[in-house]
Amino acid sequence: MTSARRTTRHRRIRGARKPLIAGLAATAALVGAWYATAGASTATGLTVSTTSVTLSAKFPYLSAGYNNSREWTRTATAAAPNGTLRVAWPASDGIHVTPLTAAGKRSGADTIVKGAKEVGGLVAHDNGFALLTRVSDTNKWKETAAAIVRYTNGKKTFQTKLTGTATNDTSPTLDGQLTWNGTKYGAYFVVHGAGGFADGHFGDKMQYVSAKGKKASGGWSWGCSHNEGIALHAETSGAFTSLCFDDWRSGLFVSTGIGAPDVAPVVQREQCWAGYCGGTFAGRTGDLVKSSTGRYATAFASRGAASAKKNPDDSSGRGWSVTPKTSTHQVAVAFMKNRNSGPGKAVYLSTTKGTDHVNVRLAPYGKDRLLLSWESVKNAKCTAGTCTGTFAGTHLRLIDWNGKFQGSDKIVNTRITGDIAVQKDGTLTWASVAVTPSYATALTGASPTTKTLKISRLTP
Repeated sequence: MTSARRTTRHRRIRGARKPLIAGLAATAALVGAWYATAGASTATGLTVSTTSVTLSAKFPYLSAGYNNSREWTRTATAAAPNGTLRVAWPASDGIHVTPLTAAGKRSGADTIVKGAKEVGGLVAHDNGFALLTRVSDTNKWKETAAAIVRYTNGKKTFQTKLTGTATNDTSPTLDGQLTWNGTKYGAYFVVHGAGGFADGHFGDKMQYVSAKGKKASGGWSWGCSHNEGIALHAETSGAFTSLCFDDWRSGLFVSTGIGAPDVAPVVQREQCWAGYCGGTFAGRTGDLVKSSTGRYATAFASRGAASAKKNPDDSSGRGWSVTPKTSTHQVAVAFMKNRNSGPGKAVYLSTTKGTDHVNVRLAPYGKDRLLLSWESVKNAKCTAGTCTGTFAGTHLRLIDWNGKFQGSDKIVNTRITGDIAVQKDGTLTWASVAVTPSYATALTGASPTTKTLKISRLTP
C-alpha cells in the first residue's frame, strides 16, 4: 500500500457482468432536520454503561486507511441467541475471540484463531462462533484467502476457504461482512483476480456457506468494482440484502442477488476514485438495518454530488464521473421501503462543511427508532478525499424511521471500533478503546497497542 493512495488496488475490470435478479425498493419520503456539530447539547434517555475487559495479548487499535488516514482497527461484537456475547479482535498471534456475559463481562478464556489476519465479520452461537477472516494460501500474488472458521465448544469444527486457485481469486483485504439466518452463512468481501478474465483486478464476492461449512448455491463470484464499503443483512429466504460502494459507477448501490450490478439501483452517487467513497472500510460504511415492517435504513459519510454524469472516456458506457459537493464528509441516511425495486434519495443530516464526519454507524434502538453515531473532526483540512483536523467528540443521536431527530445529540466518552451487537432486549453492545482519538496527522509507523477493551452498553 502506498502512503498516498492504495493505487495498486484500483485497476478497473470491464466484462463478465451478471443481470439484476433482485433489488431494493423505493424510499419513503424522508423528513430531516439539520444539526450543528459544535456545541451539541446532551440528549435525554441515552445512558451508556461500560465495563473493562483485560486482554490476553496486545491489540493494535489503529490502522492506516487511504492517505494513511487514521482508522480504528476493526473489532466485531456479536450476540448469541442465549444472550451471551463474543468480541473478535486481532493480535500478532491471530484473531482472538473473547467470550462475555450478557452484561459485558469476561466469562472465559479467549479462543485464538491462529494465523488469521483480519476481522471481517462475526456470528455468535450459543456454543461458539463463526468468523470471516483471512488465512494463508498459495497463489500467484502470494496473498491470503478469505475463509469462514467455525468453533464449537472451543474446538475448530470447520475452516472453509472462499477463494483459491479453482476460482482464480484471492482476498488480500476483506472489508467484509458475515451474517447468519439460522440455516446458512452469507459472506460478502473483496476479491483480487488471480487468473481468468479478472486477472489483476479487484471486485467483490458473495458466498453462502451451510451450517456444516459446505459452499452453497447463490451469491456471485465477481461483483461491484473495487468495493470499499459493504453492508449485508441476512434474510429468512432468498438472497441476503446487500449494499456496495463502487468506484466504477461512482456511488453506493444496492447489490442484492446480483454480480457486478451495471443496472443496480443507486442509493447515492459519490466520487469513488481510488476506491474512496462514504467510508474507507466496511466498518465505516454505516450498516443496513431492517425494521419490523420490512423497511431498510443505511447511514454513511458522504461528500455528495455537485454533478454526476457518464464518463465520456469510458467506452463501456458504465463509468461515471462525480464531482463532490463538499470536501468534508457529512452524515447521510437513506431509507428503503422494501427490497423489490430501486431505493430513493439519500438525505443529509448535517451541513457543517468545515467539519468532517467519520465512523458513521446505524443500529436499531427499541421498536421504532434508530441510533445514529459518528465522530466529528472540526477545522478539517482535506486532500484527495481524506481530512485531518481536531477531534470534536463521538456523537450519539436518535432518529425515527421517517428521519426525524428524537432530541439533540449526545457526546459520549467512548468509541465504536466495529460491529455493534443487538441483544434480545434491544441493548446495544460494542467494543472500544479508552483513548482520545487524534485526527491531526496521518498515521505513520506501527499502531499503538492496548491490553484493555472497554465494553459499552446502551439499553432502550
